Amino acid sequence: MAALSDYAENLVLNWLMRGEGETSHPTSWHIGLFTSAPNDAGGGTEVSGNGYSRQSVAWTQATGTGGTTSNVDIETFTASGGSWGTITHIGIFDASSSGNLLWHGALTSSKTVADGDSLQFAAGAIDLTLA
Repeated sequence: MAALSDYAENLVLNWLMRGEGETSHPTSWHIGLFTSAPNDAGGGTEVSGNGYSRQSVAWTQATGTGGTTSNVDIETFTASGGSWGTITHIGIFDASSSGNLLWHGALTSSKTVADGDSLQFAAGAIDLTLA
């Protein structure tokens, strides 16, 4: 994915450089879908209604020199009762609703999700990298 949010950048820096936050780190992670781009401060237009909810996600352990972790399982979103529009971006949050945006990035290809359509991410398809 493209970028850490301002919130996540501060968490990482305060943990690494000040030893802060050992007990305040996120304990759950959720994928959110967007029809317009979020940025480091948040924003963007997250999908709502028509059966939408953020999906819980687990991550692989980062190893080696790449500084990368990936989603463990298949993540599936299905619209029901109406269209979600064209999904252009995803975000990773620390809560199933509200919460803090941690990561954000554009999809390789936008996807229009109509009523009854699904958007699916294969296991290992979402990569988060610190470099």
